[in-house]
Amino acid sequence: MTPARRDGPAEAGLPRLIAERRAKARALRARGVDPFPAAFARRRTIAEARAMGEGLGPGSTAEGSVRVAGRLVAQRGQGRMAFCDLEDASGRIQLWARRDLLGDDGMDALDDWDLGDLVGAEGPLARTRRGELSVDLRSVVLLAKALRPPPDKHAGLRDPETRHRQRYLDLMADAGTREAFVARARAISAIRRFLDDRGFVEVETPTLQPIYGGAAARPFVTHHHALERDLFLRIAPELYLKRCIVGGLERVYELGKSFRNEGVSFKHNPEFTSLETYEAYADYRDVAAMLETMVSHAAEAATGSTAVSFGGQEIDLAPPWRRLDLREALREASGIDVRRHAEADGLRAAMRDGGYDAPDGTGWAKLVDGLLAQALEPSLVQPTIVLDYPIELSPFAKRRADDPGVVERFEAFAGGMEIANAFTELNDPDDQRERFAALAAEREAGDEEAPPSDADFLAALEYGMPPTGGLGVGIDRLVMLLTGRPSIREVILFPATRS
Repeated sequence: MTPARRDGPAEAGLPRLIAERRAKARALRARGVDPFPAAFARRRTIAEARAMGEGLGPGSTAEGSVRVAGRLVAQRGQGRMAFCDLEDASGRIQLWARRDLLGDDGMDALDDWDLGDLVGAEGPLARTRRGELSVDLRSVVLLAKALRPPPDKHAGLRDPETRHRQRYLDLMADAGTREAFVARARAISAIRRFLDDRGFVEVETPTLQPIYGGAAARPFVTHHHALERDLFLRIAPELYLKRCIVGGLERVYELGKSFRNEGVSFKHNPEFTSLETYEAYADYRDVAAMLETMVSHAAEAATGSTAVSFGGQEIDLAPPWRRLDLREALREASGIDVRRHAEADGLRAAMRDGGYDAPDGTGWAKLVDGLLAQALEPSLVQPTIVLDYPIELSPFAKRRADDPGVVERFEAFAGGMEIANAFTELNDPDDQRERFAALAAEREAGDEEAPPSDADFLAALEYGMPPTGGLGVGIDRLVMLLTGRPSIREVILFPATRS
């Protein structure tokens, strides 16, 4: 039989191993055996089969047969008797092969198969004298010949680039990787159920947009030949979702992809998944209460608990979360009062005096954001909602009535990174027009991330948008927290990589 251990596709002997496997596939075809048949009917998952055999005692065999299928992951013995391990998405089970029961043809075929082959097996469930639940084989069939050897189950994939570029190998080799993406799916499903149960309607807005907006980011540009115009991959669905609020859909959400033409880091990928929700007649404090309840609900669904381990620390996502005022929190963390340094040059000098990075040419608002990222954000390990941002940082948020220099906005942090952003949405069209004009001036001054004005969105606001609370959640970062993964690339199935 094929040796059970290999280091995977980077091995020096890979061409030889591939040639051997291809030769086996040719030999099967020469004998009239299709190495890639179309189906395997009446199959049970391995988890179902294991449940059926729970009551079997050592040395006993169940009545009837079970049909299972999966990938061959281990082989032991040959000749008169052999044992193999078969694995599917639900678990692993032993195949017990005996020549007197399986027959010469079946035994010889099994001996000739390789690790990684997809196999269908049929026979009664039996428990060996050593207590191992097995399928006592009566027939086996090759369902797909693996022409390349799988990664070694014990060593796994050592190269992170291979893990990210060829995620199928990572999934094949590491049960923990599979579990992380199952947890991701559970979290997303739980979020959808949570919002649906609260009366929100899931909608779909354009991914290709004639005018991008809703965030500060540089977009990806593409060209539509039939329309003879450039279009942009959306950087956010925000402005379209607000149009839905204007039209009378009072609670809407969208969970999908957005795209930003930016660098990559442990918490940034140019293609990412976000949730945005908008609720008429709510404000940012209503949204904050909903967020902490929704996240704790997602954590329970994905992991069974609101307590998760991230970066070596336990984080409890159960509400209530701590609330901080941004100005006071920055002053406590850095010693700098950003409102007392209202010009970029003054704030830059104060930041440099404090040992913080403050590049030349950076505007005041981005300096405040940079101070937040350097001085405050890394310390926000337990879930924290930071409230009330300068208006210059928030072109789509409503001013506070008692302080027009501050808007009703919060960001939520956990694990030392931002996971959500929310506003009481700006619904005054004239105020929004003035904010767009200020952004246009920033664009003319060279800020490529300042979003352009959107005349149709302004027209929509002029029809009247009710007071609205809006929320954006970074799904990938939330899943990082829930699964304890230190990089966004670990929770995106196929992350962006260099050529």
